[in-house]
Amino acid sequence: MTGTVAELVGRTLAQLGAGHVFGVVGSGNFHLTNALIAAGVPYTAARHEGGAATMADAWARTSGRVAVLTTHQGCGLTNAVTGIGEAAKSRTPLIVLTADAQAAAVHSNFRVDQDGLARSVGAVAERVHSPASAVADVVRAFRRARNDRRTVVLSVPLDVQAAAATETSGAPGVPPAPRVRPHGDDAGRLAALLAAARRPVFVAGRGARGARAELAALAERRGALLATSAVAKGLFAGEEFDLGISGGFSTPLAAELIGAADLVVGWGCALNMWTTRHGRLIGPEAAVVQVDLEEAALGAHRPVDRPLALGVVGDCAQTARDVLAALEGAPTASSWRTPELAARIAREGRWQDVPFEDLSTGERIDPRVLSRELDALLPAERVVAVDSGNFMGYPSQYLSVPDERGFCFTQAFQSVGLGLATAIGAALAQPHRLPVLGTGDGGFLMGVAELETAVRLGLPLVCVVYDDAAYGAEVHHFAGPGADAVPLDTVVFPDVDIAAVGRGFGAEGVVVRTVEDLAAVRAWADGPRDRPLVVDAKIASDGGAWWLAEAFRGH
Repeated sequence: MTGTVAELVGRTLAQLGAGHVFGVVGSGNFHLTNALIAAGVPYTAARHEGGAATMADAWARTSGRVAVLTTHQGCGLTNAVTGIGEAAKSRTPLIVLTADAQAAAVHSNFRVDQDGLARSVGAVAERVHSPASAVADVVRAFRRARNDRRTVVLSVPLDVQAAAATETSGAPGVPPAPRVRPHGDDAGRLAALLAAARRPVFVAGRGARGARAELAALAERRGALLATSAVAKGLFAGEEFDLGISGGFSTPLAAELIGAADLVVGWGCALNMWTTRHGRLIGPEAAVVQVDLEEAALGAHRPVDRPLALGVVGDCAQTARDVLAALEGAPTASSWRTPELAARIAREGRWQDVPFEDLSTGERIDPRVLSRELDALLPAERVVAVDSGNFMGYPSQYLSVPDERGFCFTQAFQSVGLGLATAIGAALAQPHRLPVLGTGDGGFLMGVAELETAVRLGLPLVCVVYDDAAYGAEVHHFAGPGADAVPLDTVVFPDVDIAAVGRGFGAEGVVVRTVEDLAAVRAWADGPRDRPLVVDAKIASDGGAWWLAEAFRGH
């Protein structure tokens, strides 16, 4: 049975290993979506294409597999562009399977330059050109998504979709990309820098996912301390010398120790302004090494072509193994890892252990108190998703996760409003874990249509809304110390009963103003958890989060 090209495209993506499809179905992608479902790919219907895009992005990040987003031509694709841009900037392996107006329909209202649109946000533009080339076109797109870690917009014109398929054989296999070994003597040069270092620190990013064992072994061999960028939070969870997140979310102890390092090695990590606090976190005399699969990534944010710097093109796990082999016969460790330092990390290494002045009132709860209490109250086996905004450091800092698959941080595009969809995608990728969302009132209400999706799916999703009745980042930025007096009416709003909004969608809802109010959250956690819980936390003002004060310096 040959069927149509639409059916062939769906079968081919399924054969290649597409793991889950998200979308909003219109007439243009109706047959493509049904073909994927018929071929066995699970489908989740979203309420908006933007939500579907972010769900697919989060699912791919937290599952480690290629996801599919399906959209109608033209407006369906444009609705999804912010989510596609986030995925593309994050190098998420994602196929955007979209219909396109047929070539002859030059006056179609749906016609846009879909290829140009894709490229404008950093995605790869591909298309199915004809029935004869359909399988090859799909295989090429899938290879780019999985092996090159790219977001690929695959356009399928309506007339091509409807044509009879000419390919009857199955899709050829796409072998995974081979692990890239370091060039020449790069492993030896890195080994020499490690052997000479007295206070090395490893900072692992998204590109180091899957390399925990190799990096931990190399760190132990040379006495390096361990840290991650925000997006890789949890990678070294449980390691004795894990400092947590490097950058704006660093604990005071982590910032102190990273700043004292004489060698910083970024593994699959851009070492950008977020991870290095605009470069100030790394000492001026420290040697800096960056290991990445992409040559273009080396030195993009921190020079690696100067003395005491090195850029290494290579897979993180393979490079760590090669460096470990090159260290054969060298001393086993520096003096960095001591029982005294281990005890200090255990005592001071988490934000829960950092003292602060409680800003809570009878009407508003300190966001640090809220986050600390929720971390202790909710099950540890969780997947945490974080929206963007002034609040975002609190769930990122205080809510612990079991590993790097337990944290999903869609922040590359810095878009407010992606959090709820992120949480849904992550929840579907990690169904054995409790999904927890940290979001602001602005972001939650911006993406609230997808709460119906969470309710429809019966997800046990805890939506923690850090509610300050404002776009808090802008309030603090434009009213902060040294700022000119300006009206803030455009970024401040009347208080909304967000818990009632949640109940209107079919979720449970609770307003939290004090620690005592969290008893309702505990009761939900102890119950069947058969629907989402919306926690409308009326938070006290923090005077402006310091991580955003640093971020705004880069604007």
